[in-house]
Amino acid sequence: MIGKGRALGIDLGKRRIGIAISDSDQKLASALEVIQRSDPQKDYRKIYEIVQEWEVVLVVVGLPISLSGELGVAAQDAIGEIHNLQELLKVKVVSQDERLSTVSAKQMLSQANVNAKNQKYIIDKVAASIILQTYLDSKLQSSNRT
Repeated sequence: MIGKGRALGIDLGKRRIGIAISDSDQKLASALEVIQRSDPQKDYRKIYEIVQEWEVVLVVVGLPISLSGELGVAAQDAIGEIHNLQELLKVKVVSQDERLSTVSAKQMLSQANVNAKNQKYIIDKVAASIILQTYLDSKLQSSNRT
C-alpha cells in the first residue's frame, strides 16, 4: 500500500481502456468506467482527470505478459504507456501481470448472466478491477507475512 488514498487499476486495450478504483484503504477494487481509445493525449488526459477527481495515490497498469512469461509486442507497448503515464500523473505507477484477467472477467460476467453483446461494453473495466484486486491482494498478503 502506498500511503492512504485510492489506487487506480488500468487495463490497456487496443480499442478501450478499462478503469477500476479501490477504496481509500486499498483493499477492495471496483470497476469504474471504460475509455474508448481515440488519441493518446486525450486518453491520458481522461486518466489524469480520474486520478485528480478520485485523489489517486497509486496506479496499477495491467502488463500483458504471454503465457510463456515473455514480454511480447503488447507488453512492450504497455511498458511504453506506463512510462508515459508515470510522467504525466506524478503518482506511483506500477505494472501487474494481467495474464488471464480478461478470461476471468468473461467467466464472471457469464456467471452473472450478462449476455455477450453487453459484455463487450463492460469487460474492460471488469478486467481492470481484477488486475487491481490481484495487486491489492498480493500487497495485503505480503504485509501479513511481515
